[in-house]
Amino acid sequence: MRTGPYAAILVAVASVSTAAIFISWSTSPPLTIALYRLAFATAILAPFALLAPSRPLAKVSRRDAVWMAGVGVVLATHFALWITSLKVQGVTVASSVVLVTSHPLLVGVLSHFVLRDRLTAKAALGIVLGFSGVVVIALADYGVSGATFGGDLLAFLGGVCAGVYILLGRGLRPRIPLLAYALVVYASATAVLFAYAVALGSSLAPSGDGTREALLFLALALIPQIGGHTLYNWSLRWVSAPVVSLSLVGEPIGSSILAWVLLDQAPGGAIVFGAALALGGIYLTVLGEGDRARQSEALRDVG
Repeated sequence: MRTGPYAAILVAVASVSTAAIFISWSTSPPLTIALYRLAFATAILAPFALLAPSRPLAKVSRRDAVWMAGVGVVLATHFALWITSLKVQGVTVASSVVLVTSHPLLVGVLSHFVLRDRLTAKAALGIVLGFSGVVVIALADYGVSGATFGGDLLAFLGGVCAGVYILLGRGLRPRIPLLAYALVVYASATAVLFAYAVALGSSLAPSGDGTREALLFLALALIPQIGGHTLYNWSLRWVSAPVVSLSLVGEPIGSSILAWVLLDQAPGGAIVFGAALALGGIYLTVLGEGDRARQSEALRDVG
């Protein structure tokens, strides 16, 4: 089993954990934050993709380009929903990030039946255990106030989009170079977010201190987007969608710790318990994926 993709997933988890903090610090509207996050990421990646000697974009078929544009629509919708949920009064970083990562079960089932990435019993148990941890954290936070239902719903729908995003990426990434995939998807998402902002009358200009907001947008593009999402996309070439999806459960753990330190949002006992369940689920799922990979290699060697 290759260790590189799993190391990349660990770095990606740490990177995406910072997103909610940067978003909470920003005073701009949700769609504006999402738009600039993707626009900056696209601008950073464009020279590498366009000037690379291997010409990665030339290797993309028209059909795959259309599919990647569709992935961009899903990614844009994910960010629009989730970032909006973070800006709803009463919704904490912990609850929003937990709910947006509540898609491992959906991805696991769809990956099993659609992509034929058969789950081992250990991996299936890991998905259930990890999802149980997410539910524990969500219920603990939701019990504080029913007024957060709208924001919680937005975060959950954003999680559904995230699951579809990962699943589609798993189907496309094995045959598409990383730079080409990331550039087309991020550029498409930027265009969709621009359309969303215009259609919904959201401001296209940052609010508050322009320099501070630009630095936050740049941080979002460099750390959670390129250092997080792009690494996830790279790992999808070798790692099954359920493993990548469940690893995202590490995001609410990291985000909750950062929110505790930087935003003075201390997690309660139930959140700590849920985090332990989620980490146990990640561990079991990775072990189960490793077992499946070793079994597949053994079968090929016998054949």
